[in-house]
Amino acid sequence: MPTSPPNVLMVGTGEYTTGYVHGSAADSDKGAGVVALTMFDLRRQGRVGRLLMAGSNGTKFPGIRAHLQRVVGDVYRDLDLAFESFPSDSTERDPEAYLRALDELSPGDAVVVFTPDDTHFAIAAAAVERGCHLLVAKPIVQKLDEHLALLQAAEERDVLVAMEVHKRWDPIYVDARDRIRELGDFSFFQSYMSQPKSQLDTFRAWAGKSSDISYYLNAHHVDFHCWAAGGFARPVRVRASAATGAAEAKGIPAEDTITLLVDWLNDSGSRGTAVYTSSWIAPKSDVHSQQRFFYMGHDGEATVDQAHRGYTLATDAEGYRSANPLFMKYAPDAQGRFTGQSGYGYRSFEDFIDAARAIGAGEAAPKDYVGRLATVQETVWTTAVLDAGRRSLDSDGAPVDLEYDGGGKLVGLAL
Repeated sequence: MPTSPPNVLMVGTGEYTTGYVHGSAADSDKGAGVVALTMFDLRRQGRVGRLLMAGSNGTKFPGIRAHLQRVVGDVYRDLDLAFESFPSDSTERDPEAYLRALDELSPGDAVVVFTPDDTHFAIAAAAVERGCHLLVAKPIVQKLDEHLALLQAAEERDVLVAMEVHKRWDPIYVDARDRIRELGDFSFFQSYMSQPKSQLDTFRAWAGKSSDISYYLNAHHVDFHCWAAGGFARPVRVRASAATGAAEAKGIPAEDTITLLVDWLNDSGSRGTAVYTSSWIAPKSDVHSQQRFFYMGHDGEATVDQAHRGYTLATDAEGYRSANPLFMKYAPDAQGRFTGQSGYGYRSFEDFIDAARAIGAGEAAPKDYVGRLATVQETVWTTAVLDAGRRSLDSDGAPVDLEYDGGGKLVGLAL
């Protein structure tokens, strides 16, 4: 007998979920959002059931619904935009509204979390406790001890917990990852990822207070590198450095640019070096986010410029820009339908929902998705490197060691 599709709770109502920021469409490439649009389309296909959305301020929901009607309902055919909202539209502040939304779910339902980084662990723990499958924006949590606790809880409850890192679905990154694994021992990795200064205003509520640009952007390439080199190398020491001034001039107590220098140890005993840099003070340019990396192995190298793929547009409204429909195709087709299902921004959610459906139908178990999704089991190094980077910054650049037990299992960090 076929099982019902999972109900889905979206926790967080901001840029990535709805595209709605400070009362209008986000000044980015995600003005129509990603999460809600994807879930509306999956519901159209009968692959999810009820849709719920939880935020901390209910008075935003009328504006969110009007925004979604403009950028989704008026743009695409046949998409139902209805969702149940928590808290109520008349409630100005309720940071625990997600708990009441979770009470509406059953074990086996799905939760997608896109909220400030420092809230991830509490929300994730509550969802896992209720037996829900969980997808959390990177970083999955900020601290290694939180990550290890979440991993243990997920395995005890036998639920799927994963981090949303869409780079793992980018066809160029996927191909590069597979080729990197044929290049022998790791030697050198360098990445850069940036967003324009306007993002400081978008994230003013938490920027520099509860999280930083390394958690927000370096997470992408730290995870990619850990995914690519896992199995033959591991990170062992982290040092961090930061540039300041531009954010502070805007009244935001945040670092402008953060660089992590990470020592890696190959299984052979040879060593490698990685440099991950992220910034949110870039000028407005042809792309919202500069994203590139260089990898060198003992037997070859790879270079990827994710921001520029030979496809440019110029319009009176938006000027010159480099387009990336491989992430999310927002332009409707000739019949007015949404056709962004092949985008890697869409597919990272689709595959999670398909996994939740398969587990609910008894066709798979959460452990089957280790190595297929960015599960809590295989993203421990990512959290550890980001956590160590923050500790190093707070200790004036002191090195932080990743500690492993005799079996190669990461167990802690040490200044």
